[in-house]
Amino acid sequence: MRKTHYPPPVPQAITAITVYCGSALGRNPGYEACARKVGRELARRGLTLVYGGGGIGLMGTVSRSAKDAGGTVVGIITEQFLKLEQGWQGCDELIVVPGMRERKALLESRAQAFLVLPGGFGTYEEFFETFVGLIIGRHPAPIGLLDVDGYFDPLCQLLDHAVEEGFARPAARSLVLRDTDASRLIDRMMRLEENLPDPVEMLPMHGDRERRG
Repeated sequence: MRKTHYPPPVPQAITAITVYCGSALGRNPGYEACARKVGRELARRGLTLVYGGGGIGLMGTVSRSAKDAGGTVVGIITEQFLKLEQGWQGCDELIVVPGMRERKALLESRAQAFLVLPGGFGTYEEFFETFVGLIIGRHPAPIGLLDVDGYFDPLCQLLDHAVEEGFARPAARSLVLRDTDASRLIDRMMRLEENLPDPVEMLPMHGDRERRG
């Protein structure tokens, strides 16, 4: 039987970055300071901010900071969360969609890179869905965790544990970039090699077959 492999997506120049972050501010004042810096940094680089469309928490901070610094802001929010997250009317474009599937699909398709700031369960879900999309070749966009005071230590330990236990492969784990400085992390994301590993090299069942012979 002849096997046909689909060609991997071709990386595109980064003109917009989707930011995943919390709709709360969190306990550490450093979280809000981080979001403020990210908004300013994206605006300084002329990169469009794509985010969840909320006007509260870190979402509100990053969007207002980008806009105040002269940046372009695209918000994508569900009808349900339009009131709960107080959809920010200051966006250059505020897209209201029926549900979370449509929201996540647009958050992924409207940008060429993803930046994850501290957040809760929704932020984790967005990170993992986007990360898995990169692993299986659905998109070629780099993903960066912007850390504040070790917030992402438990998450990274979980990723490492999956590799150690044979449920994930090092090639896949290496795709998640992590840094404490927004400018440096964006630079690293932009330098990500254009030739990403083939999805086959990152899927756990292939590593398992190699190990067991």
